[in-house]
Amino acid sequence: MTLTNSEILKFTFSGHDSFQCRQLWLKKGYDFVQEEQSFNNEDAVVKLGVGKNMVSAIRYWMKAFNIIDNKDKLTKFGIKIFDTENGYDPFLEDEASLWLLHYQLVKTGLASIYTIIFNEFRKEKLFFTKETFLNYLKRFQEVNPELSFNENTVAKDFTVFLNMYKNDENNNDVEDSFSGILSEIGLLKTIYSTIEDEKGKKIKIEQFQIENNERDGLPDAVVLFSILDNPIFGNSISLNSLEFDTNSPGSIFALNRSGLVNKISDIVSDNKNITFTDHAGIKELQFKNKPDAYSVLDKYYGK
Repeated sequence: MTLTNSEILKFTFSGHDSFQCRQLWLKKGYDFVQEEQSFNNEDAVVKLGVGKNMVSAIRYWMKAFNIIDNKDKLTKFGIKIFDTENGYDPFLEDEASLWLLHYQLVKTGLASIYTIIFNEFRKEKLFFTKETFLNYLKRFQEVNPELSFNENTVAKDFTVFLNMYKNDENNNDVEDSFSGILSEIGLLKTIYSTIEDEKGKKIKIEQFQIENNERDGLPDAVVLFSILDNPIFGNSISLNSLEFDTNSPGSIFALNRSGLVNKISDIVSDNKNITFTDHAGIKELQFKNKPDAYSVLDKYYGK
């Protein structure tokens, strides 16, 4: 286990009242804030058209996805995506926008479970369950006793995580089946198997997997944006760092090496100021003139 970020003082596994982020919540919340409304106002329930607990959940997810900051002010990313007139994709019709939201959710770190699972946990556990995740955190706590968490809260948060990414084609519940805002990007697989208990009774086991693969549906522009947006990356970045570092494209997007190299090759072929070198077996992505991260998205979305 390598959770060694010195900035992590505590885990946060609450704030959403067990509501996963619904498809229209972020745009609804964006418009609400743009109109200079306050989540603390009594009429927020009426203006957002949801229950009181859902008002809190919308505010939480707006922060977790980097749509608003800690003072409830719209962020540059939020405006770039959701502005009705000039936003890239206010109604999230392009899958690239979902990948960007996933990136922000992991990178922002407000919701600890996403940062931990994509940067660390999934690399240790090929197949996992709620129980294996809880045990992982308990082992980490043994080494870092200053970090505390409530098991019941973590268990609920894990269920919300599943509902955010799970794409269960066998689910007949219309409300539930459309509630996973990030289910379309296909990061989470559900693996079913059957085992026999000590009495010979067959038990169906549900496990989950986030498998590294080539991610053909992940746009190169999103990968390049994530590299340019990451403050730990300079003008020369090793392939290993791009594959394994915290919040690297390999970690966040679950890219395998060939998939990552393919994305980098496509990025380099489209950008004369970016090269991919190999000196004495050390592969590096190099920027001659580093572009602004949002200029990459401006070009992708035709803005």
